[in-house]
Amino acid sequence: MENKRKNLKKNQLISFFVTLVIIVVVNIIGSFVFTRFDLTSEKRYTLSNTTKEILKDLDDYVYFKVYLEGDFPAGFKKLRRETKEMLDEFRAYSKFIDYEFINPAQGSDMAEINENYKLLYQAGLNPTELTVQGSDGSSKQMVIWPGALVSYHNDTEIAIDLLESQLGLSSEEALNASRQNLEFRLVDAIRKVTRFRKPNIAFIEGHGELSETEVYDITQTLQQNYNVTRGEINGKVDALMHRSEPDSKGEITTTLNFDAIIIAKPTEPFSEKDKFLIDQYIMHGGKVLWLVEPVLATMDSLTSQESTIGVDLDLNLDDMLFKYGVRLNHNLLLDLNCAALPIRTGQVAGQAQLEFYRWFYFPLVQAASNHPMVRNMNAIKLDFVSSIDATSSEGDVVKTPLLKTSDYTKVSGAPVFITLSMLKQTPDKRMFPSRGQNVAYLLKGTFPSLYANRITAEIEDSKEMKFLAESKPTAMIVVADGDIIRNQIDVKRRTPLPLGYDQYTTNTYGNKEFIENAISYLVEGEGLIDIRSREFKIRLLDPEKKNTQRTLWQLVNVLVPTGIVILFGVLMALLRKKKYSTTKHHTNTNEKE
Repeated sequence: MENKRKNLKKNQLISFFVTLVIIVVVNIIGSFVFTRFDLTSEKRYTLSNTTKEILKDLDDYVYFKVYLEGDFPAGFKKLRRETKEMLDEFRAYSKFIDYEFINPAQGSDMAEINENYKLLYQAGLNPTELTVQGSDGSSKQMVIWPGALVSYHNDTEIAIDLLESQLGLSSEEALNASRQNLEFRLVDAIRKVTRFRKPNIAFIEGHGELSETEVYDITQTLQQNYNVTRGEINGKVDALMHRSEPDSKGEITTTLNFDAIIIAKPTEPFSEKDKFLIDQYIMHGGKVLWLVEPVLATMDSLTSQESTIGVDLDLNLDDMLFKYGVRLNHNLLLDLNCAALPIRTGQVAGQAQLEFYRWFYFPLVQAASNHPMVRNMNAIKLDFVSSIDATSSEGDVVKTPLLKTSDYTKVSGAPVFITLSMLKQTPDKRMFPSRGQNVAYLLKGTFPSLYANRITAEIEDSKEMKFLAESKPTAMIVVADGDIIRNQIDVKRRTPLPLGYDQYTTNTYGNKEFIENAISYLVEGEGLIDIRSREFKIRLLDPEKKNTQRTLWQLVNVLVPTGIVILFGVLMALLRKKKYSTTKHHTNTNEKE
């Protein structure tokens, strides 16, 4: 009996020391090998590789002042909690991330609080006013600043909004979208505040492109991340790039003036000289967002008459785009999945009465592939769009379709007779026999020059421009509709509206997000786009059940865990009792023997 007790004690000591050694070894290994486990189905708390690389490249502290501290409604408390969790996740990959949460409404009196608000507004943050309902039925107004000031090197500071503010989104949808885009917003802020220069973007003019007012909203949005300018090529050799003076070895380098250019709905032909300069810009690695229409058709011509004609638009670009890998077809697409058109049907008390009819020439297009640029994106509204086909090209070019119409599409070759009388006709699906037609492509790789073997020796040997017959690795995006980037103008105030917002139906489409993604992809690659396009499952409570069954589920949440613990304790006590009674029985038997 004594020996058994000694052996038991010895085994317990051995188990204790083995457990202690395992814990020490695991901690030593953990200090050298970093591992985290994400058990969510959509890998919600797993940072993208791009985010990890940006964090690991930091060489000084990035400091976040987050103004989400205070007594908030539940939705903003979730946003605060997830913001803190995301910043903690960032800190796990970089010691140079630091933050604090600040209550902007804290102050000795209203004068101090208002001064705090004024400073935040001047720094670039935007307030949100809420009406909060109390449990007693009362309501009160609350001002929340759902944003952060991000600084680097203690001298560079930018403001970021953590709350999505798209028109047409409910408060709950805005909060859900905000939590979903949290990683992108925070890591994008780190990228902005730590980079040495903003990339340069240019809207090309001189060929009847969209005016500054028509692209006002997207210009303001892009200026947050890029230097955005407008200008004509006008045959100038140095319009898109310039060559340096010869160095000590006599070598001359070519530098691009712009990281990307936007050609937004030209309506006049390009001269051969402008085409040549764009071609060589591409050959030297320049990126282009082509928003061009092969058929001319506008709603302006239908404001004063019942019908119009969509005719071929000769931009002198067909051969160029065909050489690069796509053909813009001279047709118009009609789609059963389309936006509504307001038609004035009368007037009551001085107010125009509008009715909405589906207008098949305004298709709501969807993603044509799983590319990060268009994955999880809202429907995009196009106006009088044409189809695009991929062609065989000489270079090593990967052609990825981005957007397409629905499987109920009708293709009408130009010239196209367009009449408003079709609005009141009941659509017949048999009249829309074509499956989804591609309307946007991403082209990526090395492109052949349109002017290879077509230029004189004088131009080829020119010192002003180093002619290249094949491009450096680059990319371009081609969309067969220029109105995708055009914002509406408020009919009353005559001011530009947000891109993608339809003032008549109050719907907000994904046009702005697509253009932002396109420019971001062209200038900075697909890393950040991949973060933006991630989708998380938002598991919301049923509001009706939440109100009617609140007490029930509170009791369940309190009593069930408590009951499980008590049951587990009772079972353990019974097992111990059974074990020791068996041991005692064997001991008594041995003693009798």
